[in-house]
Amino acid sequence: MSDCAATLAQAIWHPSPNFGPRRDGLRPVFVVVHYTAMDSAQAALERLCDPDVEVSAHYLIGNDGTLWHMVREQDRAWHAGAGEWCGLDDMNSRSIGIELDNRGDHPFSQPQMAQLEALLAQILNRWQIPSSGVIGHSDMAPGRKFDPGPRFDWARLAQQGLAAARTGPVTSQAGSWEQFRSAARNLGYTAPVGDAALLEAVRLRHRPWGTGPLCDEDLSALPRG
Repeated sequence: MSDCAATLAQAIWHPSPNFGPRRDGLRPVFVVVHYTAMDSAQAALERLCDPDVEVSAHYLIGNDGTLWHMVREQDRAWHAGAGEWCGLDDMNSRSIGIELDNRGDHPFSQPQMAQLEALLAQILNRWQIPSSGVIGHSDMAPGRKFDPGPRFDWARLAQQGLAAARTGPVTSQAGSWEQFRSAARNLGYTAPVGDAALLEAVRLRHRPWGTGPLCDEDLSALPRG
């Protein structure tokens, strides 16, 4: 049995009542990565399976690498909420949601990342989703969501072909807001938000160490049309 097949076979089935059919015949073309922002995986599991809360995800990965499977991939979990990516809305119908047991203020553990990588490889292969389809909650909902946050190691995923890689080295050409918005839109940031929220979302994904006003490093982190 391959590592990918073993990943799903070893998942703990813990069904959530919070799901429905994908709308309009849509299928998963994105994977959205979240953090739970809770104190434990058990607390997150209880919340994601509470019918009164009406939130869920397809998977939850604990800090120790434990994998829970809560909603079938064919079904529409309620994890993404309002937002869009690449001009597409109803992200719940278009995506698979993975929650990571993390408060957002500490690094993600090695067992957790290893489990995520194995799961992602399986999902991308099964649904023929390109690496560019793996996004953070903050990517599709700028200004509203901030997970998986600045401590998440996107570069590690990119090195394995499980997320889009950074586009190139920093240049010395200063960019304008018009250039930055155009480049961000080309990448997929199409949600209607203000400049500050867009800059924060891009930095969370591509330059988590970035601070201050827009600079040339922000623009160089994105492809230019």
